[in-house]
Amino acid sequence: MTENTHTDGRHDFDFFHGHWRTRNRKLADVLDRDCTTWVEFDSTLRCEPVLGGLGNVEPFSAPAMPPSGDPLEAMTLRLFDPRTGNWRIWWISARQPGLLDDNPMEGRFNGKHGEFFAVEIINGEEVRVKWDWDDLGPQGALWEQRFSYDDGVTWHLNWSSAHTRSD
Repeated sequence: MTENTHTDGRHDFDFFHGHWRTRNRKLADVLDRDCTTWVEFDSTLRCEPVLGGLGNVEPFSAPAMPPSGDPLEAMTLRLFDPRTGNWRIWWISARQPGLLDDNPMEGRFNGKHGEFFAVEIINGEEVRVKWDWDDLGPQGALWEQRFSYDDGVTWHLNWSSAHTRSD
């Protein structure tokens, strides 16, 4: 029996390979559930496949991230598990060097929309985290992060990134 590599999910993020300019809109403090102040900033990133398509890496650079205005260098690592059909996603930041979260986001795509979930402890409280990915076609993509403080009954948007292809 031959494995069908085109329908098992390992190519779900192929649409995101390449260089992107990103317009970010996020709450000034995403960890403060009462924050209502939104900030915007630009960033660039490059997504490249690794491990024969079973994963990808995405270095991210923001020259001035509000509210501090300090630059931010970070990276996303995504790995596909053909046994489960799920992706695991880690976010690694220069602000926390040497730290690779042992609780990655996990999920999959259904068509051009992907949903990824994790549970984090934020300010001593268990919070459900959801990442939505949308393939908007050859020139665009959208990523959004939401938190739920009520076990997934309601979701609060706290970060949105609109990507425009730059290669």
